[in-house]
Amino acid sequence: MKLLLLNPPHPSIGSRIPREHLPPLGLLSLGGPLIDAGHEVKLLDADLVNMSTSQMVREVVDHSPDAVLLGHSGSTSGHCGVVEVVRQLREAMPSVWIIYGGVYPTYHWREAMSDAPGVDFIVRGEGELTVVRLMEAIANETDPSDVPGIVFREGVCPGGARGYRTEASCGILRETEPAALIRDLDGCRVAWELVDHRSYTYWGGRRAVVAQFSRGCPHGCSYCGQRYFWARWRHRNPERFAAELARLHREEGVEVINFADENPTASRPLWERFLKAMIAENVPLILVGSTRAGDIVRDADILHLYRQAGVARFLMGFESTDEQTLERIQKGSTKATDREAIRLLRENGIISMVAWVSGFAEERDADYWRTLRQILAYDPDQIQGLYATPHRWTAFGAGERSRRVIQTDLRLWDYKHQVLESPHVPPWRLLIWMKLIEAAVQLRPKSIWRLLFHPDPAYRSAMRWYYGIGRRVWPYEIWNWIFKDKRRKNGPTVDVFWGGEGAVVPVEAVRLKVEI
Repeated sequence: MKLLLLNPPHPSIGSRIPREHLPPLGLLSLGGPLIDAGHEVKLLDADLVNMSTSQMVREVVDHSPDAVLLGHSGSTSGHCGVVEVVRQLREAMPSVWIIYGGVYPTYHWREAMSDAPGVDFIVRGEGELTVVRLMEAIANETDPSDVPGIVFREGVCPGGARGYRTEASCGILRETEPAALIRDLDGCRVAWELVDHRSYTYWGGRRAVVAQFSRGCPHGCSYCGQRYFWARWRHRNPERFAAELARLHREEGVEVINFADENPTASRPLWERFLKAMIAENVPLILVGSTRAGDIVRDADILHLYRQAGVARFLMGFESTDEQTLERIQKGSTKATDREAIRLLRENGIISMVAWVSGFAEERDADYWRTLRQILAYDPDQIQGLYATPHRWTAFGAGERSRRVIQTDLRLWDYKHQVLESPHVPPWRLLIWMKLIEAAVQLRPKSIWRLLFHPDPAYRSAMRWYYGIGRRVWPYEIWNWIFKDKRRKNGPTVDVFWGGEGAVVPVEAVRLKVEI
């Protein structure tokens, strides 16, 4: 079959402001198995050039595929864009098959099918093996109900004249049994050949990709749904993964690897094998990603291997500087551990980036002042202020069902916009606190001194790049907050916002949590 992978433009600040883009790893991960199954596959990355919906539709029509597979890693905030492109695409191509996947449609498949009646199938969870089976069913005109891990409309029949659906049955949805976990991650290759690597950069114009050593996380932070989506922590073969990254450098000129993993360092023995394999490959790659402060402290004696392998920065989610809040959200860390992790990274020449989140508690001004002082005491190199977001599939969403939602536009559920009401601090003052905390960390004399006079030129270059992004992001955020973003003074509760069904973790997520 002739298949088109479509990556619609994403409205988030991270997609529109940095002027740099990374390849859509999720879609490329589908592309490899589909190509290997004999399909003709192309990628249309509309996010790369911020295509309008009409431009996307024209491109798809010109390509004339049998099926369009679309989705986005930021699937909640990207959902509205998907709905619009599906509507226009269905009008332009009544008989094309449209398949939609991602985290949001996995858990909100009823709403997604209702919002986008032009969608034929939703792929739930990991899609690499599911899409191959689904394309086989469509090509062979067999019953899609035999394909695990999908939702489809009763009446979707691959037979006849491309048989789109029957009017009498198009409102009835069918959900098949969950697809089995992919045990062999090395068996599902990424279709790097679908992208022109010259078009994707990061870290200041360096050719870059997103890659994934592992999936899932063994920890149970209440606000994170990754544990439910991926079900359990799994990993690539460390040596094979290192060899793949080295090949990307040698053959495609890739300089930066941005890890998509939630917790790549979860297993010390496996991570150490990977580091040693990267050192043996002897390629000058820059590795950046996210990890946990506890893993950094655990690995204090091998952090020199991190640096030798090319690790330049790790983002650590501190979420809060309050011990009670950390315990309530089941972070499994302490302030002492967080502070020590930053010290160890600096000692080994690795940039520390801290993600701090507002909204896990109903903070007051005094809490923000305390947070500012404690983050300054931590002394991180970089900081990213985020907002707690009550996704329905998380335990945090379930626990916050009575709190009010002041931002009901899903396009702004990107962690950079306040979603939950802050009853003790009005939104305008919360924005000031968020910007003040970021500015105090990035513009304090100690930070400026390192930016200008740090002995490592690679450190200075990376920090200049990050400061440059900040200079563009700040005006954009403030301008939109004042003139474009709309907030509701008396918004619905989380429970009502999600349709009155209750902000609860799905049944299958609870089951998977027990199995981990």
